[in-house]
Amino acid sequence: MRGYLLRRAATSVILVIALSIVIFLFLHIIYPRPGRDVLGISAPPAQVAAWNHQNGFDASVAVQYWRYAWKLLHGNLGYSYKLNQPVSALFARRWARSLYLSGSSLLLAVLITIPLGIFQAVRSSGLADRVLTGLELVLYATPAYVLYIVAIQVFAFTVPVFGYQASQSTSLLTVMADWRDMALPIGCLALLIVAAFSRYMRSAAIDTLAHDYIKVVRAKGLPERLVLTRHLLRNACPPMITLLGLSVPALLAGNVIVEQVFNYGGGLGILFMSSLHSVDYPVLLAYTLVGGVLTILGNLLADITLTCADPRLRLTSPRL
Repeated sequence: MRGYLLRRAATSVILVIALSIVIFLFLHIIYPRPGRDVLGISAPPAQVAAWNHQNGFDASVAVQYWRYAWKLLHGNLGYSYKLNQPVSALFARRWARSLYLSGSSLLLAVLITIPLGIFQAVRSSGLADRVLTGLELVLYATPAYVLYIVAIQVFAFTVPVFGYQASQSTSLLTVMADWRDMALPIGCLALLIVAAFSRYMRSAAIDTLAHDYIKVVRAKGLPERLVLTRHLLRNACPPMITLLGLSVPALLAGNVIVEQVFNYGGGLGILFMSSLHSVDYPVLLAYTLVGGVLTILGNLLADITLTCADPRLRLTSPRL
């Protein structure tokens, strides 16, 4: 087990290094000399050249990456020239709001998906299963912004139950208390997650119900409730663990579309969009890197959790 964890951790470190190189090169190709974008098109060429030299953008790509990697090792994500603030300070003020939005939606989605998937599996090919599957496919195929706009029109204007935009408070406690303003963004995001997750949960539950040990415990007269909770639930949940691991990036990297549509101004998604429009190179680089690192970390946590939860993986994993 220890050897497996060390190998997975080493692989993740290598992936993070490779990811940082790819992201840095990609953004460097797009913005090789950001001085013009920072100072404006009317700035004299001499001033632009001086700014690029002062900030090290006239050095070779290898030297620029080495300086960038050295700063990352010391916890420095860069400096936003547009906002005149360290990128780490910008992230520190916004990560909690994005975590609340994404985390609440993900938790709500999981609480709906697991019983829903089991319900559909038990009634597989029945009318209820077909209706729910059709609704899930419609939601899955619907663009996110369309669902958000329709929800705002129906539940904020036609039937004014909720607010048309997210809470505008800068205090996380106040945002959490503004349930009326946060209900639509959290609820809509949760519905999209349910549409994406439920098919996997249903499929895993159907496969588990077909196993012989389920037939044995049913033949022994074990109540259906215990069959589902003791035997089906545990063995059908590994796909959910993998999906949750892949969802880790959204917890801190934010959800760009939902924050934009609902004007959730204090989140990381809005910061990314404003940085994209203003060509704030350091913020774009840091945001993309954080999202990539969280993806790798989420996969690592999912693999470790699956290995601990499913003894069968310990038998099939080499040198575990």
